[in-house]
Amino acid sequence: MPVVGTAGHVDHGKSTLVRALTGRDPDRWAEEKRRGLTIDLGFAWTTLADGTEISFVDVPGHERFIKNMLAGSEAIDVALFVVAADEGWMPQSEEHLAVLNLLGVRSGVIAVTKADRVDDELMELVTLEVEEKLDGTSLAGAPIVPVSPVSKRGMDELRTALETAVREIGPALVDVGRPRLWVDRSFTITGAGTVVTGTLLDGPLAAGDQVEIWPGRLRGRVRGLQSHEQDHPEVAPHNRVAVNLVGLERTEVARGAMLGRPDDWHPTATALVHIETARYLDEPLTNRGAYHLHLGSGAWPVRLRLVQGSELDGSGPAILQLSQPLPLKIGDRFILREVGRRAVVGGGRILDPHPMTRISDIRLSVETLRDMVAGPANEQATALLQVRGRDSLARLSADSGGGVPTGAIITGPLALSEESAVRLSAEAVETVTTFHRDNPLRPGIPKASLASRLEVDPAIVDVLVASSAKLRDDGATVAVEGFGGALTGTQEATWGTLRATLQTSGLAVPRIKELGIDQELLHALVRENRVVRIGDELVYLPEQLDEITRRLAELPDQFTVADFRDTFGFSRKYAVPLLEYLDGKRVTMREGDLRRVRTDS
Repeated sequence: MPVVGTAGHVDHGKSTLVRALTGRDPDRWAEEKRRGLTIDLGFAWTTLADGTEISFVDVPGHERFIKNMLAGSEAIDVALFVVAADEGWMPQSEEHLAVLNLLGVRSGVIAVTKADRVDDELMELVTLEVEEKLDGTSLAGAPIVPVSPVSKRGMDELRTALETAVREIGPALVDVGRPRLWVDRSFTITGAGTVVTGTLLDGPLAAGDQVEIWPGRLRGRVRGLQSHEQDHPEVAPHNRVAVNLVGLERTEVARGAMLGRPDDWHPTATALVHIETARYLDEPLTNRGAYHLHLGSGAWPVRLRLVQGSELDGSGPAILQLSQPLPLKIGDRFILREVGRRAVVGGGRILDPHPMTRISDIRLSVETLRDMVAGPANEQATALLQVRGRDSLARLSADSGGGVPTGAIITGPLALSEESAVRLSAEAVETVTTFHRDNPLRPGIPKASLASRLEVDPAIVDVLVASSAKLRDDGATVAVEGFGGALTGTQEATWGTLRATLQTSGLAVPRIKELGIDQELLHALVRENRVVRIGDELVYLPEQLDEITRRLAELPDQFTVADFRDTFGFSRKYAVPLLEYLDGKRVTMREGDLRRVRTDS
């Protein structure tokens, strides 16, 4: 269901025109009716002659209520731009046109209202002025229709023009299966509870669905749905909808909140954006201004950080630091308003909801993302992965509105771009080679250490090693293919001396520190099972341990540490670690202060 949004200067007849087209008064508040002035958003609907049902969002035109106007602009498909024939182009006409242009609204109809108050000559002048103002904007070439709801002049022509405009935007209405609704109203109905309204985008919503509200990540459930005052078990995307919520208070879901499915989004407080300045701006944007970001139906303070240079006049990339995390995706449109100037100064699109941290990396990513900002979700996910190198599939999906990267290396919940995989594979080979050089006696670098040095998840290390012809997976470690870790001649000689020392010392072998052996060589000897380490201080030859195991038969069926010590003729410092080793090997079994030789080992 297409959404038609009004725009134009205050008191130029927007609400009157909507009332004439729909038979419904969009002004909801007594104050609006008393003052004859639209203060907040108004809503109405009608069915066109061709059977198409359309929604209207009527926005205030007064500059004091520009925030409310922007809250109603996030889902406009067709603009109904209103200019009064007796006043012509006015300041808010220019600002509203800037908003529509910056939001990329390309379908619209211009209604020159109060046509019954001017003669043909003045109407021609006003029409020429409007054409001139539209030139160079997204609404350039839009049909201009003189109308008067009072005399009915031009109303049929206006309806026909709206039908044409609505047909033009039909293919753009998409369903990617991820419902998203920016709340523009929140209220309570006696007996029903909390109700929120907005334009449903990107996916359907059904009664019984679990939903999540951002910011705040509050959970609730859909009790019921209405669209245009009709109950529906399910509402398709791109419809105005009222959602009755269970488990949420009205005060918890204010205008500006976003309703979606749980876990569909990864909120962010930093976003890379492409900004285009408003055409009437007479001074460039700088990092020093105080700005508000208008996105969806909400407004939030933001800090601006330009990516290229210290001033922006025209268009360019920037980083926005948000006051709180918001659920954003690539392609989202926004408006930027400067507090000091009290005016819309720019707008644009989100390029990356989770940008790189280094400014040099950000600059490199801009062109890739800008080219894909309007592309399909899968291509957006692919572009995001290309600039990030690696990321979780869940975040790539959230940031692209449901996309899955193509040409990626996927391991479990993670994705790695081909380019990043090639680079990381080369880094892995270099890292493992360096580790071998520095630790020639070790079989390879532990996988956890390699993952830490590459700053990747351990699962990615498994993928890199499996796809590399130069690396070997040895279980807990990674080695360069062909690496053996053999002892040098000098080390073999040292091993011979150590072996002789252990053989001649009996079972009361010297402590490790007394042997004077290099720790790396000792680790290598243990790995090759030339010696067995017992506790922190002892090493034995395997045949010495075999002798101890055989001689356990000399002990009683149940024996103490002292019995063991006396039988083998060494101190308690040898007996305790040896018995703990034998327990671990299931040769002996401890039962309180006693032990026995296991018969089931």
